[in-house]
Amino acid sequence: MDFITKLPKTASGCDIIWVIVDRLTKSAHFLPIKETDKLEKLTRIYLKEIVSRHGVPISFISDRDSRFTAHFWKSLHKALGTRLDMSTAYHPQTDGQSERTIQTLEDMLRACVIDFGNSWETHLPLVEFSYNNSYHTSIGSAPFEALYGHKCRSPLCWAEVGENQLTGPELVHETTEKIVQIRNRMAAARDRQKSYTDKRRKPLEFQVGDRVLLKVSPWKGVIRFGKRGKLNPRYIEPFEITKRIGPVAYCHNPRRVRNPRRVTQ
Repeated sequence: MDFITKLPKTASGCDIIWVIVDRLTKSAHFLPIKETDKLEKLTRIYLKEIVSRHGVPISFISDRDSRFTAHFWKSLHKALGTRLDMSTAYHPQTDGQSERTIQTLEDMLRACVIDFGNSWETHLPLVEFSYNNSYHTSIGSAPFEALYGHKCRSPLCWAEVGENQLTGPELVHETTEKIVQIRNRMAAARDRQKSYTDKRRKPLEFQVGDRVLLKVSPWKGVIRFGKRGKLNPRYIEPFEITKRIGPVAYCHNPRRVRNPRRVTQ
């Protein structure tokens, strides 16, 4: 879970989107909330939108937002039996699923506001519908189909199952056209994000005993390692890999290697 903040305030006062993504099926919920909403209200929204539909999750991954680190939030999930896993500044990949979903959501909302006008909150339900019913390569199906075991029956596929063409109210026709356009926008956004990533992606594998440098991304205005801003080191400490956990995860020796013979960046 994560938040999209600093959005234009809507007529109802909402200026934040609460993004919750299922790691298995990739299905997502986009919940409009207010910056001033108390944690008790967020808890009621969480119980209504997530627990009532999907049950109590085993674990949650999020950043260290003050809402997620609050004692009440921790006590609630402890009582429900949910484990809270917080990402760190040096390992943002732990909540990468929500970050990538947020990128796609922002592109889609921007396109909706430009194409259709009105407030972003008006288009949020259509965006969520389109996102959950679009094909995901990583799971080989749409999130809706992965979650419920069958394809979603929508106005876009009524003609495909032999039913009559839509002759209903104008709102249905307008909604169908918007969903088609949103899907096209989402496909374009994903293709653009993939092209950006492919340019900088290269396969890297390390073995036990390799010595590596840890890349850090200094925050502007934050003093780390005794230096400020651009003078911060880009890489720190040659560390020795002691164990391989997964394809991209490794354990390292916390002690610095004094005379490294081989250093891999």
